[in-house]
Amino acid sequence: MSKAVSPRQIAPCADCACFNIRKASRVVTQIYDEVMHETGLRGTQFTILANIAGYQRITISVLAEKLVMDRTTLTRNLKPLNKQGLIEIVPGEDRRTRAIELTAEGHAVLAEALPLWREAQKRVTQFMGKSRLTHLIAELRSLEKMVDKS
Repeated sequence: MSKAVSPRQIAPCADCACFNIRKASRVVTQIYDEVMHETGLRGTQFTILANIAGYQRITISVLAEKLVMDRTTLTRNLKPLNKQGLIEIVPGEDRRTRAIELTAEGHAVLAEALPLWREAQKRVTQFMGKSRLTHLIAELRSLEKMVDKS
């Protein structure tokens, strides 16, 4: 029978990068979800729509790569947006790929959500301070390089 792990042995896990980053992510997500509630979008959905809008038309594979998300998870996240008529999934440049575009309704909802996103961004910036937030974002972006190396 294996020996139980003591509280002393587990104490360093309080500084776990994964746990703390995910916890902070949930807090920030709650703020964006709350502010954008009236649009019917969650913060994560806004991010997906904004990325699609930024590229106008993007393949699922490329969007998954940009969001550092696997295709299956992205496809699952796209389903409600497609069902709401905010995006359209169309054939890509070849038969093997599918691309995503915003519909007119998707553009309208994104335009409605953008000022609310700015409000959520302002709340987080005011709480953290512009310099700290800018530094944090730079550090988080640097973590993306770990995926490229693995």
